[in-house]
Amino acid sequence: MEPRERELRTTGEYKEREREGVLRRSTRRTGRFEYRALLPADVKAEEITATLADGVLTVTVPKAQAAKPHHIEITEA
Repeated sequence: MEPRERELRTTGEYKEREREGVLRRSTRRTGRFEYRALLPADVKAEEITATLADGVLTVTVPKAQAAKPHHIEITEA
C-alpha cells in the first residue's frame, strides 16, 4: 500500500492454488491487480494500517483532528 497525496494505492497478485483431482473449469482469476481510492483531505496518512485475515484486507485510515472553531470578537474603532 502506498498513500500518495490524497490517493491510497493497493497492489497485489492473485496466485493459483494447487488442487488435487480433476479440474474441468477454473473460475478463480489469477494475476496482478491494482486498486486506487481517493482519501479525504483530513486523514493521518502516517497512521494508516492494514491487516489481512482469512482473505479479507482491512484498511484503517484515521481521521485528523478537526480544527476547533474559535470566535473572534469584533470591536468598534
